[in-house]
Formats: sequence, C-alpha cells, structure tokens
Amino acid sequence: MGVKGADAKFTAKGLAARARIVEHAAELIYTHGVHGTSNELLRKASGVSGSQLTHYFPDKESLVLAVIEWQTQRILTLHAGSSFAGFDTIDALREWAAFYLSHERVCQEGCTLGSLAAEIVKADLDVRDQLAADFDRWKDVLRAGLDRMREHGRLRGDADPERLANLLLAAMQGGMLLAQIARDITPLRDALTAAIDHVQSFEAPQAPTSRMTPSKQANGPRTRRITGGRH
Repeated sequence: MGVKGADAKFTAKGLAARARIVEHAAELIYTHGVHGTSNELLRKASGVSGSQLTHYFPDKESLVLAVIEWQTQRILTLHAGSSFAGFDTIDALREWAAFYLSHERVCQEGCTLGSLAAEIVKADLDVRDQLAADFDRWKDVLRAGLDRMREHGRLRGDADPERLANLLLAAMQGGMLLAQIARDITPLRDALTAAIDHVQSFEAPQAPTSRMTPSKQANGPRTRRITGGRH
C-alpha cells in the first residue's frame, strides 16, 4: 500500500498524529540519520506512545517511505509557491539558484532529500524506487519549465529539456554536497551558475535579453564560510 493509500484508513485525528510523527521523523533522520533515529527518540520528540507509533508505522521502511513523501511534497510545494515557480525563463532559474544560495543550512546539512538518499544507500530498506521516483518528480518540475521555454521560442529547438533538467538537479545535489563538506557556499554557487549558463547557451537569438546578466543573482562574494549552529 502506498503512502497516500495508507492515509485513507485513518481518521482526521489519526492523520494529524501520523503527520506529527512524520514531521519529527524527518527532522530526526535529517539530523541523526536513519540508523540514529530510534523509536525512543521519535516517541519523545513526537509525544506519542510506542503502540501509537507501531500503529501508524509497523516498521522502519513504512516510516522512511512516509518521510520521503513528506520531504518531496515540501520541495514541490515550495517550488510551486515561489516567484520562480514557472522555471520558464533564465531569470527564474537564477532566482531558484539564489534562493538556495541564501540558505546557510545548505552548508551545514545539505539537501533534505539528498541527505536522505545518502542515508538510504547505507540502510537495508526497500525504498530506493520510491526515492528515485520522487527525485524524478522534482526533475519534472524543471523539465516542464524548460519545455515551455523551448515551446515559447526562448530556447532553440536543439535544446533537450530532459538533459538540461538532469544537469540542473545534478548541479544542485553535487554542489550542495561539496558545500556541506567545505562549509563554504562557493561549490554550490559555481555548480549552479555553470549549469544555468549552459542552459542560457541554448537561448534562441530572437529571445528577449534577460533582465539580469548571466550569474548576476547567483554570484555574490566568492567565499562565505559558515560557522555556528543550525539555521
């Protein structure tokens, strides 16, 4: 039974309790990892009993699946409600990059979904297909915007939205990992700037000039060291 299918069997009160457990589980897994998130830690954080926890999530796999879905929905909701939601101009892509570059937590803990993926690689859980599908949902948001850019004549016909979307998402994930390791935003800035510049290289000759010069929004001070606690 899928995550959404599981929701259908609970009352409104039950759904609220389940959502609370998932939210706390997501934070604990992000901070402590899958193996470091024990039932005891989760019970204390979410304020539920052991029987409640096992009622909603009989095993760790069902819990991790719910966390994957929760993290994915957060990302998709954020993207849908942002000024760059359409992803159908170069400026929108620059705004998307600038949004992530402005969050210091990126340098401390990386991407929520990417960090979860790294944890799952080490865990003996059958959830990789779901994780891959949810990364595809994220990529599809970017691809749909690039499709519109090509359809509206902003990108040349030889631009491949699928490949460009893969590039953008890979640049974000790889850049976040390097930024997290270095505690320095520069690798993420460079990766996103280069990826978006590559997308811009497919801009159609008749396309209106972007309001911002290449890399203007994504470029700030070349180095920003992050210290201290979590953001």
